Amino acid sequence: MQSSDEHLATIKQETEHLLSAQAWVRRFGLRVDYQQRGFTLVELVMTMIIVGILGAVVAPRFFDSNVFQSRGFADQVQAALRYAQKVAIAQRRFVCSTFTASSLTLTVGATAACGTPLVSLDGAASTVITAPAGIVFTAVPAAFNFNALGAPSVGQVISITGATNTIAIEAETGYVHSP
Repeated sequence: MQSSDEHLATIKQETEHLLSAQAWVRRFGLRVDYQQRGFTLVELVMTMIIVGILGAVVAPRFFDSNVFQSRGFADQVQAALRYAQKVAIAQRRFVCSTFTASSLTLTVGATAACGTPLVSLDGAASTVITAPAGIVFTAVPAAFNFNALGAPSVGQVISITGATNTIAIEAETGYVHSP
């Protein structure tokens, strides 16, 4: 008699476990199949298709260095113009900015007609920023100067082909930034 009671208790425990698992499946819509493991063929094919599409669309952007070079040139020009303004204020002199289609040259002087090359931070004799091959200003910016108070002779917006940001020089304050 004792063995049958133990047997009934074991069956009852297994039944409760099974019923609770079925209730879990019904409640959350999950399918419990302990024999199924891994991915289906459909899942693998769909993953490969998505990776292929991403590779075809995104990979060319990573290998096109013009985007990175134009952004780097834009950052260099912006930093050089900020430096020019700070030098004009610190030395109480004029700092002139002249442009070609693909370069920026900074010079200093006691008057608005600058003539002495501006010494760069790394000690180079002049500050000339030259664009990499194929990178140019969208339109050649007008030459201007920063006075001893850091105000530019003209405010303007400078854009570079391939760069998504522009460089703005505020007319009143001389603040150089990317809007």
